[in-house]
Amino acid sequence: MTPQAKIAVKKLSFYYKKEQVIRDLSLEIPANEILAVFGPANSGTTTLLRTLNRLSDTIRGAHMGGEILLDGKDIYALDVSVTELRRKVGMVFEVPTPLPMSIYDNIAYGPRMRGIKRKKALDQVVEKALRMAVLWDEVKERLNASAMSISGGQQQRLCIARVLALEPEVILCDRPCSGLDPVSTAKIEESLRELKERLTIVLAPHNVQQAGRVADRVAFMLMGSLIEEGPAADVFANPKDKRTEDYITGRFG
Repeated sequence: MTPQAKIAVKKLSFYYKKEQVIRDLSLEIPANEILAVFGPANSGTTTLLRTLNRLSDTIRGAHMGGEILLDGKDIYALDVSVTELRRKVGMVFEVPTPLPMSIYDNIAYGPRMRGIKRKKALDQVVEKALRMAVLWDEVKERLNASAMSISGGQQQRLCIARVLALEPEVILCDRPCSGLDPVSTAKIEESLRELKERLTIVLAPHNVQQAGRVADRVAFMLMGSLIEEGPAADVFANPKDKRTEDYITGRFG
């Protein structure tokens, strides 16, 4: 593993019962970069993201082979706390899932569970997380309003802020802009670009164009196999595999 790799995936294979959905995949993810993992439907991108914080553990009948290392430590080792792993490696899903409470309480929920009780400390956590998610200026006057009262794009940034309030080291984003308008999409992309200064981001993008706009590195998957990966500019300008070229130019997928 190279020193700068935050996550190293080694010969990962993943099965839903007898169906293999990831095939002998090896990939290194550097710290403080955005890696976009993309491919057509059923390529395995969502499954890959879920293995990185063991959300795949919740799937009945699933099993895997290979290793996933976070800072050199096997995340599937017996002594790993899955709760702590999921704090370090947070997940933002395709559909926003705000809790049925106020904007403030959505952000403060996780820190309270971790023992932060003083209002001044919680206020600081909430403001910091909302600023990092590029949402503070839009909601600072209505923090006590229901999280359900804001727009879909704002709800998605609220979900990003909720993850950020737990001070993760990595954020996994599974098509976080798929149902959003271009303005909301642009704000989330702005947030992701700013966040990589503090943490590592693995993104299954809404489309190839989004990968081109925000990613430092890209990985193209097809039918569970990693076809090609590298710096985004290099892969888009000069793909080494014809299947990658066909996909990014819209010839298939």
